Amino acid sequence: MKGTQIILDHINGREAAALMIDGTLDDFLIAGDAPLPGTIYRARADRPVKGQGGMFLSTPDGPAFLRQVKGLAPGQMLLVQVTGYAEPGKALPVTQKLLFKSRYAIVTPDAPGLNISRAIRDEDERDRLLEIAHAEMDGVDFGLILRSVCAGADPEDIAEDIATMVATARQVLEDSSETSEVLHEGDAPHLQAWREWTDPAQIEQDPGGFERCGVLDALDSVRTGKISIGAGAFLYVEPTRALVAVDVNTGSDTSLAAGVKANMACARALPRALRCLGLGGQIVIDAAPMPKKDRRTFESALRAAFKSDPEETTLVGWTTLGHFELQRKRARLPLSEILS
Repeated sequence: MKGTQIILDHINGREAAALMIDGTLDDFLIAGDAPLPGTIYRARADRPVKGQGGMFLSTPDGPAFLRQVKGLAPGQMLLVQVTGYAEPGKALPVTQKLLFKSRYAIVTPDAPGLNISRAIRDEDERDRLLEIAHAEMDGVDFGLILRSVCAGADPEDIAEDIATMVATARQVLEDSSETSEVLHEGDAPHLQAWREWTDPAQIEQDPGGFERCGVLDALDSVRTGKISIGAGAFLYVEPTRALVAVDVNTGSDTSLAAGVKANMACARALPRALRCLGLGGQIVIDAAPMPKKDRRTFESALRAAFKSDPEETTLVGWTTLGHFELQRKRARLPLSEILS
């Protein structure tokens, strides 16, 4: 099917959302058993970690780890927000910089000021959005960021979003209890899809949508880790305990020209593969053979591909053996763990 579809459904009783573009699975979200990123706790400081400048915390969902803290004593209560998923056997990653994020607005209690996405460049549109922001934030000490999707959006929708996030932030920050508890749940897949997938799309939310729209077949294909990138070439994406290995295979054509072509196709396809598989952490690409002079072009293609990807990914560089390394935020649970 041509065009963009957002399908909201369930798999094995788990809430899930799929983004299909021209019949290809472009993104997939599914609920796991771990606390969702964005969840806010009132946590208790437990014990410091010498040499790392961090502190282990106690939360209702188990231990959490807060990096780079000063002046925090064991037993002290504090507000923290989950930033991603923990590696197996490790504590939840959290931060003290709370964000209240919705489709149009992000409220930032610790960073005052009104800001508009730099992607919105039209001065008249920026002025319109500033008027809405000033009207809704009058007398509010929090900061505000208006997201790029605000461009051309209905002013009432934007204002309602701002007001909802401000009210949520106030409710969390004004809670005066002294017990460790969950104060705000992170967004489940259906709400996260509404928040993040903002391009015009056909919405399918009747039960059985995944089967009707080809999502189940697409998941069966991507779960193998073997992803076609055209002209007989494939990516093999294999998570290990230490890292995610990506092998670029040119198929039957072993020429240098085929290697260059496959590597460029890898750069374009890799962000989608990692999104759909829910993979992050250390990623090592074993690129197909190509002349060293083409490495910079490959890096540029990777950088362009990850620029529009929602998860923070750092391009680290080449190893002595000729592998390319990336570091990607663990913002999702691996699909293989949830649908095993």
